[in-house]
Amino acid sequence: MTSKHEWRKSEKNLYLPKSKPTLIEIPSFKFLTIKGEGNPHNDHFAACLTALYSVSYAIKMTPKKGEIIPNGYYDYTVYPLEGVWDINEEAKKNFTGEINKDDFVYKVMIRQPDFVDVKYFHQMLEITRKKKPQELLNQLQLEIITEGQCIQMLHIGSYDNEPATFKIMEEYCESIGKKRKSKIHREIYLNDFRKVAAEKLKTVLRFEIE
Repeated sequence: MTSKHEWRKSEKNLYLPKSKPTLIEIPSFKFLTIKGEGNPHNDHFAACLTALYSVSYAIKMTPKKGEIIPNGYYDYTVYPLEGVWDINEEAKKNFTGEINKDDFVYKVMIRQPDFVDVKYFHQMLEITRKKKPQELLNQLQLEIITEGQCIQMLHIGSYDNEPATFKIMEEYCESIGKKRKSKIHREIYLNDFRKVAAEKLKTVLRFEIE
């Protein structure tokens, strides 16, 4: 019997970095993704997460019920929520150094196991539409994303304090002769911001380099 794949144990280098910057090569992975704009405290962001988790858990649990078993299926722990963050073009034109959360442009996502293909994704979408109908399900995509060379670091505390961690990462990047590709960055959420105090939040911060 194949043992359960647990990302916290088998992929520590990707998801459990130390509180100091490191250079890492990120290979291609499959993700369930959805795009959005605006403040992450608004209802639309919450609805994006609901759609992502609904289908991600359908992908995991449906084979356990014996309903549909895709080729190569194995049991696993659902991967953590991730988000790629930017600001809209208007905000970039008039940037003053201060970020207004209403100007955010984001793509939130959950990584999927290798056995998830387009056919299985659409089967799970259909199952979710019947069991938990949601308008945003139609906006979900299955994508292969390659980040390549990146700098990453564990950030502990409020999201509002991330600039200090990015400063450390950028200084490290420069010290090893590398250059940050853009201000777009990735966040990987290791605990639930709806249930954990801000000072205890653990977030992997990552940006691509040239």
